[in-house]
Amino acid sequence: MKQGIHPDYHTVIFEDSSTGFKFISGSTATSKETAKWEDGNEYPLIRVEVTSDSHPFYTGKQKFTQADGAVDRFNKKYGLK
Repeated sequence: MKQGIHPDYHTVIFEDSSTGFKFISGSTATSKETAKWEDGNEYPLIRVEVTSDSHPFYTGKQKFTQADGAVDRFNKKYGLK
């Protein structure tokens, strides 16, 4: 690996802005805002809009729309059952 071309990889706290859910992970993202984690250390805080705690797919609140296929649309249009 070339030296000096890679971004600084460090531990940060991600916080879901809608639910307040926090998790810690490694990232190259930076922030001037910091927060204390459960281990007593302070880490940069990155606020995000969607995490697994608020995303409809992971919470089970996702709505599925039933899309008709070409054959179904043809049968509806011409009254075939």
